[in-house]
Order: sequence, then structure tokens, then C-alpha cells
Amino acid sequence: MGAPSFEITQDKLRYSFGLINRMTIPPALNSLDPRVHRLPITGEPGPLVPLAPLDQFGTFEVFVQPKDGKPFQHEGIVHAPNLKMAYVLAKETFTRRFTCISMYVVETRNVMVSPMSEGDMNAYDLIDEESVSYNVGEKTRYEIYHLMKRGKQQVHVGSVEASHPQEAFVEAKQMLNSEKAVHNIWAIRTRDIQFTSPEEKDLWLTLPEKKFRDAMEYRGGEKLKQFLEDRKRHPRYE
Repeated sequence: MGAPSFEITQDKLRYSFGLINRMTIPPALNSLDPRVHRLPITGEPGPLVPLAPLDQFGTFEVFVQPKDGKPFQHEGIVHAPNLKMAYVLAKETFTRRFTCISMYVVETRNVMVSPMSEGDMNAYDLIDEESVSYNVGEKTRYEIYHLMKRGKQQVHVGSVEASHPQEAFVEAKQMLNSEKAVHNIWAIRTRDIQFTSPEEKDLWLTLPEKKFRDAMEYRGGEKLKQFLEDRKRHPRYE
């Protein structure tokens, strides 16, 4: 019995393509895959509609205090619809493995940034004190952060009282400026920050005990070294 022969003619191709063109995808409601329900309806041209204002998530800066007595340091950013949700996402993102005792978040647009210095220049030297107006309103507290080394994170150095961010930079220059060059300065109004409450600090009490999260605790290098030493002492096991 010979092998079956397949002959494809132009009529058959046209008929097959006609079937394909007439095929329809079942409605999304018939799918058990939840991802299908999130797919947009395609294949129907229409006008492009711009997104509504504030439709996209904003960015929030995350600061973490690694140990008691250590200053807060900038750890990264999260995208969130509001400050409270940003705090929740920051906890999930930055503190599940990172050992810390406290954390806070602030919306990026509430972080006032000084010019970035070049070389060994101090960023405080770029602040024009003469152009700053004083006593223009009620004073409030600002948290000041310094970038002491390029490529590292901002570190909290203290607080000042000022009526606006420019005045906060001037006050920080007088009170917190050190002999070392500061490459960049951040000023954040304290009331714009979502802090960790005393009750929430219990969330991180057990983190230092979870050593299995740290790769260094497996001590693979030490185990390999011990294995090689045992082979030298007991060559019969080779």
C-alpha cells in the first residue's frame, strides 16, 4: 500500500483561507482563563481617547532605617495610587528580606532637590542665600538628606525649621554642613511623610532571626573549603 498523496490546489487554498477568515474567537466570557477577561477588544478601529488626568500611578520615595540608632536612608521608589498604598507596597518590596526597624514613604513631588555638584564641589556652595526670602510664612519642619558619595543613597542628617524649601536649604547649610563635600541635598517637609507607627514596628522584629533569607548564612564557601581539606586528610575517599 503506497503512501497517501496530498495535492493542494489553488481552489483548496482559497477555500481554506475562506474558512480561516470566517472563523470567530469565542467570547471572553466563555474562557476559564482570568487573563482573557482583562484583554482589550481588538479588531474594531475607533478614535484614540487620551487618558484621564492622574490615571497613571505616581512615584513615591522609600526610606528605611536599618538598625536602631542608624539614620534613615533612601532605598528606592514604588508606584502607587496614594500615600497609604505606597506604604503597603514599600513594605512588600523593600522589607521582606532587608533587615530594618522602621520605614517611611513620601511622594516624589514633595522632595525638594538641590543642584548636583561636580567634582569635589560642595552642593551647599551652589545655594544662593541672597535670593532667598525669609519670614514669608509660618515655619514648619523639614527633614534634610545628604548624598556623600556618588552612586550611594541619600542619608538623613537632621531637621530644620523653615517657611519654604529654599529657606530649608539655607538653614541646613548653616546647621548641617560639614567639612566633607556634599554632592546633593534633599529637603522634605515632615508632614508630607507617611511614617511607621509604633504599633507597626512589630512587623520587623523577627527579621533578624530569619537567617535562611540571607545567602551568606548558607556558607557555601566554607563548606567547600572543609570538603577539600577532608579529601587531603582522607585520600581513600577520592
